[in-house]
Amino acid sequence: MTKDNQGPLRICLLSYRSNPHCGGQGVYIKNLAKALADLGHEVEILSGPPDSAFDNGTPVVQLPCLDLYNPETLFRVPSLKELSDPLNTAEWVGVCTMGFPEPFTFGIRAYRFLRKGFRKYDVVHDNQSLSYGLWGVRRFLPTVATIHHPITVDRDLAVRSAPSLWRKMQQMRWFSFVGMQKRVSRSLSHIITVSECAKADISKDFKIPLKKFRTVPNGINTNLFRPLPHVQRGKNRLIVTNSADIPLKGLHYLLRAVALVSESHDLRLTVVGTPRKGGEVERLIRQLDLRKHVTFTGRIEDQALVQAYARASIAVVPSLYEGFGLPAGEAMACGVPVISTTGGALPEVVGRAGILVPPASAGALARAIMDLLDHLERAQEMGEAGLQRVRDHFTWKRAAQKSVNVYREVIHDHRGL
Repeated sequence: MTKDNQGPLRICLLSYRSNPHCGGQGVYIKNLAKALADLGHEVEILSGPPDSAFDNGTPVVQLPCLDLYNPETLFRVPSLKELSDPLNTAEWVGVCTMGFPEPFTFGIRAYRFLRKGFRKYDVVHDNQSLSYGLWGVRRFLPTVATIHHPITVDRDLAVRSAPSLWRKMQQMRWFSFVGMQKRVSRSLSHIITVSECAKADISKDFKIPLKKFRTVPNGINTNLFRPLPHVQRGKNRLIVTNSADIPLKGLHYLLRAVALVSESHDLRLTVVGTPRKGGEVERLIRQLDLRKHVTFTGRIEDQALVQAYARASIAVVPSLYEGFGLPAGEAMACGVPVISTTGGALPEVVGRAGILVPPASAGALARAIMDLLDHLERAQEMGEAGLQRVRDHFTWKRAAQKSVNVYREVIHDHRGL
C-alpha cells in the first residue's frame, strides 16, 4: 500500500454495468478513470456486462457472468456446466422470478476476484452496485462507494405508474435489490455522491448520517462536448437524449408539450435513442399524432451526438428527478440553450444559465419552449452562459481531485481499524 500520503494510488473501480455508450454510470466510470490516470494514479476497472469499449487505455477486467440481459441472447437458458456454480444459479433464478440480480452477483464475483489479488490496490471505489460482496471487500481493502441518486425514487415512481396490481408487484420484485443497497451503504465509512440534492435524499431514504457523505459533482468531457461553430442550428428544432419508457425520465410530458407547441410552430423533436417497441412512448406518439414531428436517432456514437446538439435550437431535460443530470451539462457544454425541470439536482447543474420549470408539467415545458423559440437573442445568450458555467464548475479533473481526497480519507480510516 502507498506509504506517502500524497503519492500515486492504485485504484480499483467497480461497476456492474460500465458500457460508456449506455447510460450515465458508464460515462461516469469512463471519464473518472481517465481523469484519475491523468493525475498520475494507477486505475483498473472491474466490470460486468455488456462488453466495455473504453478507448482511453484504462485496463478493464471483465468478470465472467451469465449476461442474461444481452439483447442478442435475451433470457437464454444457461448450460448445466454454468449452473454448477451456485452464484450462476442464483443469477438465473433471480431473472426467472422477475428480479434484477446483477448488482448482487457482480459484487460477489468482485469479492472473489479481489480476495485473491487485493495487494494490487490501495483502495476500491464501487459505482453503485452496493452488493453484499462489499462487506467482504472492506474487511481487507479501504472501500468507498458512489451513489448517484436514491434508487428508491425510481422504484416508487415505477410502482405508482404501473397500471395494475400485477404490474406493481412486478416493479416491487424488480427493485428488490434496494434493501441490499440500503444495508450495504450504511456499513461504509464514506459515500461519494454527485450533488447536494442527492446527498440529502439518499441520507433520508437510506437512513445514512450526512457526515458520511462527500459531494463530488460529475464532470463534463469538454474535449468531446463542445460548440461546433461551422454547423448551423436548425429552426424550431428540439433535442432530448432520453428515449426510455421509464416514467422518471419524463419523456411523456415533453411529447405532450410538443403537441401543444406544434399548434403554433413548425416544430421538430429529435430523440436520441430508440423507443421500446410497443411501449408507452410509441403509443403516445400515435395518440398525439406526432409522427411527423418526432424523430428517433437510434443508438449513435459520441461525435454524432455532438453534431445533433450543434443542429438543435434547444435541448430539453424533462426528467422528474436526476441525481446530477449529465444530459443538461453535456448540452450546455455544446452551447445549446437548455430547458430543464427542477427535478432533483438539475437546478444545481443548470443554475441561472437555463430555464427551469416544475417537473411533470407539459404546460410549463410548452411555455418555456415557445418563449425561447420566439426570442432568439435570449436563446443565444443562454447557450453562451451555459457553456461558461460548465467550464467554470464541471470538469472531470476537479471531480478526480476531489475523489482522491476521499480515497485518502478512507485509507487513513481503514489503517486505524
